[in-house]
Amino acid sequence: MTAPLTPPPPPHEQSPQDRREPHPGRPAPPAPGSGQPGYPVYPAAYEASYAQDGPGMKAELREAAVITVAVALAGALLGVLWWWLAPHVPLIADDSAVYLKDTEGEQAIGVDGTFTLLALGFGALSALVVFLVRRRGGVPLVIGLAVGGLLGSLLAWRLGIWLGPTQDVIAHAKAVGKGVTFSAPLKLGAKGALLAWSLSALVVHLGLMALFGPRDPDPYEQYAYPAKSPEPPAA
Repeated sequence: MTAPLTPPPPPHEQSPQDRREPHPGRPAPPAPGSGQPGYPVYPAAYEASYAQDGPGMKAELREAAVITVAVALAGALLGVLWWWLAPHVPLIADDSAVYLKDTEGEQAIGVDGTFTLLALGFGALSALVVFLVRRRGGVPLVIGLAVGGLLGSLLAWRLGIWLGPTQDVIAHAKAVGKGVTFSAPLKLGAKGALLAWSLSALVVHLGLMALFGPRDPDPYEQYAYPAKSPEPPAA
């Protein structure tokens, strides 16, 4: 008379020792985190992800603040160049009023065009410098670049007006005398030119990041796919 066969206990009732023992003739699976195929290497994946995320939000905000101040201060150079390179609008006065000497002249348009072209160049240059200093980029950095460009344009506008001819046209006309040509105050007619620096900086920085910026890693490369287990030897 044979003893009844006892079925093996279900998986949840097996002891930890039974679960650790591999099947006879089959190699034990690698432990998690061991670096062997079959399990994701979690520590390495976390370290790589942390290294590529950057120094942190506080450090990025500090860098963005420094970039904003530096770009805004560069507006002083833009103001000097605008005052130096912009064409002068000639005026002439008589006993009753002050008139444009050349009514068909395009000097006023040239004043706005000079400021716009200089602002576009400053925007592209500032974007290039920021990209070379910090290739990783980031939203705070882009915002700092745009805000700094706007503040720099405002500084350049006011500085150029201050360096240019006096704003009191009547007093200037009386000082030079009747029939003598003098220059009109430096004036920016198209206020939209104040945005040229920021727009140029954003476009150039975006292009540089798209062409030469760091690429995001492939998330599937952080994991090793399990290799096919060998077949157990025949009995």
